[in-house]
Amino acid sequence: MVRPASFGYNPETAATNRFQRQASGAADADAQAACRELDGLAGALIGEGVRVCVAEDTAEPPKPDAVFPNNWVSFHEDGSVVLYPMQAESRRRERRQEIVDEVAHRLGFTVSRVLDLTSHETHGRFLEGTGSLVLDHVERTAYACISPRTHPDVVAEWGRELGYEPIVFGAVDRAGVPLYHTNVLMCIGEKAAVVATEAIVPADRGRVLERLRSVAREVIEIGHGEIERFAGNMLELGTWDEALGDYRVLVMSETARHALPAEAFARLSACTDEVLAIPVPTIERLGGGSVRCMLAEVFLPS
Repeated sequence: MVRPASFGYNPETAATNRFQRQASGAADADAQAACRELDGLAGALIGEGVRVCVAEDTAEPPKPDAVFPNNWVSFHEDGSVVLYPMQAESRRRERRQEIVDEVAHRLGFTVSRVLDLTSHETHGRFLEGTGSLVLDHVERTAYACISPRTHPDVVAEWGRELGYEPIVFGAVDRAGVPLYHTNVLMCIGEKAAVVATEAIVPADRGRVLERLRSVAREVIEIGHGEIERFAGNMLELGTWDEALGDYRVLVMSETARHALPAEAFARLSACTDEVLAIPVPTIERLGGGSVRCMLAEVFLPS
C-alpha cells in the first residue's frame, strides 16, 4: 500500500474513469481524509494477521493517484516483478524503485527478474496491472476487459511471459462505454468468483461465464448497480491463524458491502473465512477506485 502525499481528483484519469467525481470540498481536507482511510484499511488488515507494507509517497512530483499501486507493479511467486505501462502521464510518476526495494526488504520478497513493459507507452499501448488483469492463480488464467487502458497485445505479451492464458473480452457501463479496468466488475477468490454478468458484452458473455463455471468455484453474479458502488472491486488475501491454519480474508469497501444483495453476500461469506468491509468514501469518490485498487498483493515463494 502507498500512503499518498497529494491525493486528489485527477482530471487526466477522469477522461476514462467514469467512477470519479469532482471535489466539492477543500483539497487539503480530502487528502487528509484519504490518508485516514488508507490507515484504517491497513490497520484492519493487520488486525486480521495480514502482513502489510505501507510505503510513503513523495510530495514532489505530485501523484494524485499514488494510493493505487496495483496499477503500476505486481509481485509474483517466481520472484518476478512486473512494471506496467500507464495511460496517464501523471500516473507514470508513481513507478519508484525505492518502493519495490522496500517491499522486498520488509516482506522478504526476493526479486529474480524485472519484466518492464513500460516501453509500450511510447506506442500508445497500456496495461494497468491488476486493475487491467484479474488473475486466477490456480488455473493460470488472466481475465482482461479491453479499454483505453488495457491493450490486447500487451495482455498477450504478459501472458506469454508469466505463463497465464489470457481471456480477453468486452465490458461496458450502462451507457455502453468500456469499463476502464477489469477489477471493477470481477473478483476471483479461492472458492468464489464475483462477476458483473450484464456488463460483459453479449458476444463475450457466454464464453467468460463458461470459463468461470468450469472451475470448482461458486459464481456470484452482480449487475451495474453493484459495480457502480464498487461491489466488484474486492480482493481475497491469505494469512495464517495458529488455531485454523491457512486463513482467507475477503476485503471490500463499506460502500460495496451495502450494495450487495443479502443473498449474494451470504453466498460470498460462505466461501471465505472472514469478510472485512472498510469505509474509503473519499478515495472512491475522487479517485474512482476502491479497496482492491489500494492493494498490490505480494506472492512469496512457497
